This record gives sequence, structure tokens and C-alpha cells, in this order.
Amino acid sequence: MRPLVLAAALALTATGCGATVEPSATTDAKAVTLTNCGREVTFDKVPERVVTNDVGITELMFALGLEDRMAGFAMPDDKGDLSGVPWKDGYEKVKWLSKDQLTKENVLDARADLVFAGWNYGFREDGGFTPDALKKLGIPSYILTESCRNGRTKSSRGIMEPLEALYTDLTNLGKLFGVEKRAAGLIAGFKKQVAAVRAQIPAGGARPTVFLYDSGQDQPFTSGRYAAPDQIISEAGGTNLMHDVADSWTTVGWESVVARDPDVIVICDYGDVGAEQKKDFLLSYAPLRDVSAVKHRRIVVLDYVDLVESPRNPAAIARLGAYLRTVGTDG
Repeated sequence: MRPLVLAAALALTATGCGATVEPSATTDAKAVTLTNCGREVTFDKVPERVVTNDVGITELMFALGLEDRMAGFAMPDDKGDLSGVPWKDGYEKVKWLSKDQLTKENVLDARADLVFAGWNYGFREDGGFTPDALKKLGIPSYILTESCRNGRTKSSRGIMEPLEALYTDLTNLGKLFGVEKRAAGLIAGFKKQVAAVRAQIPAGGARPTVFLYDSGQDQPFTSGRYAAPDQIISEAGGTNLMHDVADSWTTVGWESVVARDPDVIVICDYGDVGAEQKKDFLLSYAPLRDVSAVKHRRIVVLDYVDLVESPRNPAAIARLGAYLRTVGTDG
């Protein structure tokens, strides 16, 4: 996490590090019923051996102080530096089960009593790692709300705005684990931080257009209006260049990027191709030479975890908002 993002996140979460579960959470507590991806799901007891998939999901547990309720996590090691995050103690305490993704085998080996993952964040039909498959093994699941299937397209996910999904999951997890006060405190702090950014957006002025560049050279992989970056960009004071694309994470053509001429490009930093390599490509790719963002080198980097549902979203909005306020839109 970069210094500016870290400072904002630490201010909100310093009280969450090393937290213990509130007294209301016990292993023999009454059953808890939650609404998850539009369905009611009942948990008979408070989970004690939770297994998570991916960085944002894992950090939701850490932000709530629930590392003692975890048996492990799966996450590739290309998701950025984890040493400076507010919840780094969680990474030191909880076992790193896999540097790929969860499987039935490592979930069973961990003796998991809950799998917290999402569609395309661990859950997948290919390989049969689904909530239904885990249920047959006697293992309950909780699905990341950002990833809920919605049927709009084959690839689009999400049933509500990304920040609302974040608050929904924090509320649900707070109820399930008996840490409602901590969840409410995080949500209140996050909403206050986002509102402060929104209040600084210049009134009546043109918003900078922002192209989210995830990856790809022949065709760029980016965010339509249903993926989290769309709202992150909007709350920061910009307009997602591909807001009209009725999809979540998706591929577009370079021709459309050139024609729309973004004021700013945001690079999603993760994977084998690092942010500097992505930036070098964008600056040297001939079709982009006259694009305003490239011509004026208005390229900013956010981490992968900033751009998927995670407790780092509000700090990322603050950081991007500060950058966008320095950007003119006159090319």
C-alpha cells in the first residue's frame, strides 16, 4: 500500500489491529440468518476456522479483528506489498494455505468450517469449487457481495454499488461473528472518508475522464459500470471512460480508448507484469501517443486490492481524488 493510502487507512483502522471478538460471539450462540447474494443463509454457530480466498476478502476479516477465527487464506503473491498494510499482523498470524487459489483439498486439510470467497475470487464452475459443492462436504460458504451473479451478461457481477457491497459484507460479518460495533465503526469511518472526498469535488466543473487499465496489449482489460472501479472513480471526482459499457471487468478495443481520449489513466497494479512495465507500454504504444493522458503523462497507479471490494477502497478513493483535483480537462 502506498504511503498516502496507508496513512488514510491507518487513521480509520488503528483500533482494529489485534482486536478480539466482542463478548456476544460464542461457539454455542444462536443461529444467525443473513441475506447473502439475495438469498437467506443460516449459520448454526459462529465459525472458528474460516478460510478466505484473495487479498480483499482476507483483509475484510483482518479489519474486523477476526484473524483468530481463521484457519488460513489463499492468495497469489503478486497482489502487492503486504508488509505495510494496517492489518499486517493478520498476515503474520494466519496461515498462507496457497499462493494460487482455494481447492477442496486445502479447505478440507484446513478443517474449515466456513469458506469466504467470491465468484471469480475463488468460486468457479471450472474445477467444481462452488458453494453447492462445499455444502455437499458439510462446509458452509459466504459469497463476497461484489461478486454476486446478476445475470446481466455472462461476465458481469454485483447486485449493488461496490461501496454498498463493502458495507453489506462488513455488516453481515459483524452480525455473524458478534462484532457488530466494530463493523459499524468501520462503516461510519469509511462513509465519512468518502464524503470528505466528495465534498472536495469542484462544483460545476467538468470531471476528468479516467480509463482503468488492468492489463492486455492487443486489447485492454478494463472496468465497465458494474465493476468496483466505476464507483471508485466516480466518488473520487472522475468519470469512468467505459461507464456506458454494461459489464463489469471486460475487454474493449484500443480504438474506443483513443476516440474517447481519457484525461487520466489508472493502472491496476498486480500480476507478472508490474505497474512500471504497464506504464512503459502505455507511453510507448503508438496508437495512444495523442491521447491526453499519455501526452501529458497523467498516469496514476492503484493496487489491485484498492480496486476490488476491500477495506482499502475508501483510502484509494481519497488518494485518487487528490490526484484528480490536480488535473485539468482541457487537454
